Amino acid sequence: MNSTATAFIRPRRPARLGRLGATGLGFALPVSLFLLVAFDVPVLMMFGWALTSAKGMFAPFVEFFTRPAYIKVILNTLRIAAIATVSCAVLGYVLAYWLRSLSGTARLVALTLVVLPFWVSILVRSYAWIVVLGNNGVVNRALLDLGLASEPVAFLYNDLGVVIGTTNLLLPFLVLPLYAAMIRIDGRILQAAETLGASRWTIFRRIFFPLTVPALAAGMVLVFILTLGFYVTPAILGGGRVPMVANMLDMLINRLPRWELASAISILLLILTLLLHLLYVRLSRQAGN
Repeated sequence: MNSTATAFIRPRRPARLGRLGATGLGFALPVSLFLLVAFDVPVLMMFGWALTSAKGMFAPFVEFFTRPAYIKVILNTLRIAAIATVSCAVLGYVLAYWLRSLSGTARLVALTLVVLPFWVSILVRSYAWIVVLGNNGVVNRALLDLGLASEPVAFLYNDLGVVIGTTNLLLPFLVLPLYAAMIRIDGRILQAAETLGASRWTIFRRIFFPLTVPALAAGMVLVFILTLGFYVTPAILGGGRVPMVANMLDMLINRLPRWELASAISILLLILTLLLHLLYVRLSRQAGN
């Protein structure tokens, strides 16, 4: 059979479909439509509720900035997020540095233990801290048995409990990228400094730590962003006594309800998150270089 007959028998694909498949639009278009409907439309509706209030276009924003209670919740959220971020930075840097010193099977096992909490529900992990830190929990029993405390220590239902739970949940988000940045550091640079007479502390302070600062900063920004929107952990470990933005939004939507005010607060939180995300992207690029 000659080529002319083969071309006649073979069904031809429409030219338009061929162009769409070649450019990838045929695959990206359905996903883009789904993202538009599932994510972008709710955000636009949120903007509509905030800007079409019966009291005026910017009335919800004015109410937010003129009510000290709302400002107090925002400042408390930023404070807890900052404390949790610093805690993750200190613990995460030590853990990542220790992981870098391991090799072979030991490193694989340690990395598995770091990733393992991702397989457990956040709800379960938050309730587990009640068993550990409760008045009759493992930690308080140990303190009482050792004579280090005369009465149970209040670890839960306060800022401390929220910070502990948040740090535990978000620590892997800082450890893993920081560890990846550490293992990319060329060991020959450290060896060259050692042969020139530099001590280990000097090598760490002058060479190793500055090379890991961009990755550490990017991880801290990521942890801070995630803490801003936390709901489950503050609700469980805070016991309703630690007001944060997510819990305030739950009250404004499900209890009052004040949808327009909740939308205004969400828009402000979204703008803050976008600014922090831009900072995270910039720091991540510096860490990659």
